[in-house]
Amino acid sequence: MKTQLDFAKAGIVTEEMRRATEGEAISPEELSRLMAAGLAVLPKNVNHSFPRIKAIGHKLKTKVNANLGTSDERADLKFESCKLSAATKAQADSIMDLSTGGDLRLFRSFFLEKSPVMVGAVPIYAVAAEVTRRGEPLEKMSEEELFASIEEQCRQGIDYITVHCGITRQSFTKLSTFERIMPCVSRGGSIHLYWMQKTGRENPLYEYFDDLLEIAHRYDVTLSLGDGLRPGTILDAIDAPQIEELMILAELSKRAKESGVQVMIEGPGHVPLPHIQSHVQLEKRLCDGAPFYVLGPIPTDIAPGYDHITSAIGGALAASAGADFLCYVTPAEHLGLPDENDVYLGVMAARVAAHVGDIAKGLPGAVEKDKRISLARERLDWEGMMAEAVDPELVRCKSRLASDQKACTMCGKLCAVKMVRAAYEL
Repeated sequence: MKTQLDFAKAGIVTEEMRRATEGEAISPEELSRLMAAGLAVLPKNVNHSFPRIKAIGHKLKTKVNANLGTSDERADLKFESCKLSAATKAQADSIMDLSTGGDLRLFRSFFLEKSPVMVGAVPIYAVAAEVTRRGEPLEKMSEEELFASIEEQCRQGIDYITVHCGITRQSFTKLSTFERIMPCVSRGGSIHLYWMQKTGRENPLYEYFDDLLEIAHRYDVTLSLGDGLRPGTILDAIDAPQIEELMILAELSKRAKESGVQVMIEGPGHVPLPHIQSHVQLEKRLCDGAPFYVLGPIPTDIAPGYDHITSAIGGALAASAGADFLCYVTPAEHLGLPDENDVYLGVMAARVAAHVGDIAKGLPGAVEKDKRISLARERLDWEGMMAEAVDPELVRCKSRLASDQKACTMCGKLCAVKMVRAAYEL
C-alpha cells in the first residue's frame, strides 16, 4: 500500500492533498513537493474518513490541537461529547484521544466517528491502562503487547500517534546525572522510564523502530515523535537530556521518511521566553525542517488557572519562529481534567497564538483578516467586526453600545473614531 508520502515522492498529487490545501496559500502540487521533502505532513489514516483534512508544516497555516479523553477518575461519554463539541465549535484542527479510563476502545471509536478533524493518540496509554486494570505492575507490560496495541489503534483509524522513541537506556542514565527539579513530566515518557528501570531492557519503540515503521506504513499513520524528556519547569529547560533526546528523534525522523512514513517532532514544554525561538530553530536544523509540534510552550510556572494565556504567549513566539502545530493548554493544566469550557478557552487562545505566528512568518493572506476588522472598526461597523473576529459570538455578547448604537459605552460621545470622522467630515 502507498502512503501519502510515497505518492508525494513519486510526484503524485492525491485527492487528500487537494482537500488539505483548501484555504491555504499554496497549491496541491506545492504541498506534494513539501511532503516529499519532509517539510509537511498530511495525517490521514487509510481507515479513517473525516471532512476537514488538514496538512501541517512549512508554508501552511499554523494548526491547533485539542487534547481530550478520560481518566481513571472520570470516564463519561457524555462529558467527552461535550468537550468534543467545544473543540469543534472553537475550530480546532485536530484532536487527540488521551483516554486512560473506562472502555478505551469505545471512547476511541467515538472520537473517530464523531470528530470532523484528524484524530491522534498516545498508544502506550492504552497498554499501561490495561496492565494496571489487571492489577499488575507496569513492568509486566511486554513488547508484544505494546506493538499489538499500536497495530490495533492504527487499524481502528488513528491518524497520528505520539510515540516516545527517543527515551533510551543511555538517556535514562544521563537524566540521573543532571539535577532537574522535575526529572520527567511526560506521562508516556515516565511509563517508558519506569519500565526500563524495572526490567533493565531497552525502550522497545527505539530498539524495534523498524517494526513500528512497518505498522505506520501499513495504515499511513503519521508518527509524532514524542518529547518524553521535555522540561516541566522553565528552570529545567534546554538541558543535556532534552537535547540528547531531540538528537535521537532527528535520527529516527530520517529513517521514517526513508521508509515512506510521515513524521513530525514534538517539542517542549516549559521554556523561558528568550529560549523559545532558538529551540524551534535548533529542532528545524537537526531534523531537516520536519514539522514541529509544541505543547505551549509555557514561559512561566506561576499561573495555574491561566495557563491558556501563558501558553498563548509562548505559542505565538514559537509559531513566529517556525513551529507548525500548537497543542493547546487549558486553564485546567496542572490542576485537573478539563471540562468543555476549559477546552473552548484553550483552543481559542491557541488559535490566536497561531494567527499571530502566521502574521510574523509573513504567511500570504494572514494579515488580511486584521485589515478587514480594522476597516470595520473605522466605519463603526459592529456586524463587520463580529464577522472578522476570532470569536464572533463573544463579540456579540460583550458589545455594549452607546445610546446611538454606534460607539461603545467606554467612550460614548467622546468616541475617538466619531470625533476624527467629524473633524474631517468623513
